[in-house]
Amino acid sequence: MADRTIENDSQEVPEIPEELERVLVFSLDEAKEKINNGEDLIPFTSLIVKDNLFIESHPGDSAEECFAAAEANVRGARGAGAYAFCYDGYIETDDGVKDAIIAEGGEPGADTGYAVAYLYTVDEQGTYNFESEAAYIGEAPNFMEGLKEPVDYADEDIEEKYLDIDEADIEGDEKPAE
Repeated sequence: MADRTIENDSQEVPEIPEELERVLVFSLDEAKEKINNGEDLIPFTSLIVKDNLFIESHPGDSAEECFAAAEANVRGARGAGAYAFCYDGYIETDDGVKDAIIAEGGEPGADTGYAVAYLYTVDEQGTYNFESEAAYIGEAPNFMEGLKEPVDYADEDIEEKYLDIDEADIEGDEKPAE
């Protein structure tokens, strides 16, 4: 999944809102764990809704399909406070192209989102070696730009799948995270 361009014209790292930073780093950690366990990293979104975190995979035959599915999922997430869209890709740096797990995210009503990443290398034995700190990449599109703050939605406006969920009600690959 590398068919996306995120520009960074600044050397300055902006102040990322706390809730958004948490969901971005959580998503990067989740992706890193999947890779370290030998699993395929299928692009996924993490949505904070009320006190829950929902993860949904977005498989596709192309990068465009994955991005479109993630965008549709997030744009319809009325009542969500923040999201991250996480995928495996690469970053062009002054030192060349670097592999990375990338998480883009945003909050309702914000003009732009943010992208962060864990850069990694793979040695001859196939072991992944991740940098310990997430790196700021740049501004990213915000799929939540057209949404209102979560408190501005009544419960009947929020998708039923996000309300009063318990583990027995969850189907498929959509799950709340702890």
